[in-house]
Amino acid sequence: MTTASPADFNGSVPAKRRRKRIEPLKAIRAIRALIADKEDTGQVFKIIDALSGNVSDRQFKRFIATEMGHRIVAEKRDLIAVLNDRERLSRLPAGTLGRTYYEFMAEENLTADGLVEASREVPLRDERSEAERIFGDRLRDAHDLWHVTTGYGRDGLGELALLSFTYAQTRNRGIGFIVLVGLRVSTKRNPDLKLGRVVREGFRHGKQAKWLPETDWEAMLEKPINEVRALLGIAPPAAYRAVEPITSERERAFAERQALKKAA
Repeated sequence: MTTASPADFNGSVPAKRRRKRIEPLKAIRAIRALIADKEDTGQVFKIIDALSGNVSDRQFKRFIATEMGHRIVAEKRDLIAVLNDRERLSRLPAGTLGRTYYEFMAEENLTADGLVEASREVPLRDERSEAERIFGDRLRDAHDLWHVTTGYGRDGLGELALLSFTYAQTRNRGIGFIVLVGLRVSTKRNPDLKLGRVVREGFRHGKQAKWLPETDWEAMLEKPINEVRALLGIAPPAAYRAVEPITSERERAFAERQALKKAA
């Protein structure tokens, strides 16, 4: 891990940086594509890019003002390299965050690099400083750690609940837009279930928890996951767990019907 002087990273954002334009039509095209294929993660990044405005600048200022944020940037930490060390994670004791993350990724057949590839659907902002890049990459790369820590799965409802949690933490309008549209689509497919409760629970838990972007994930990996949740103030996702078996089974059945239609 390369260490640089904290003086090299003062957290400043160019005072005259122009406001990033909101692009609603781009967001609408991307949300339609995402509804058609929920695994097309690149569309998520397009929606966030189209609607986020300058929220990333505000989030970075908050991050770099914290002691841990300043340290992460000064040390030029690379979270993806840590998460890609699957051999080390697999050797951690059962029940630790790192081992649980490893098992989650193996079960879902995911790699830590998956979101990196999807994020390339959106051009990078040329004016980003190295410190801002470190922050943005870290926030992206921690997504599946947030899944494991919050208890929300990768099923459609779990993703929706985690995005609601994330919106409460970041106030990114692109994420909020995905949550609203996703809830509408999910409710239409499950009119007998009160899915709004799950989304509201995710938002409430996100507001109550500590601010996860400044988390020292490298140190947390070796801790028992229940201890990590206690330290971060993350409550059990009771509303999600109550309906997830039903929505997941319906999601599988819907996917099978769609596959049969395409094959016909």
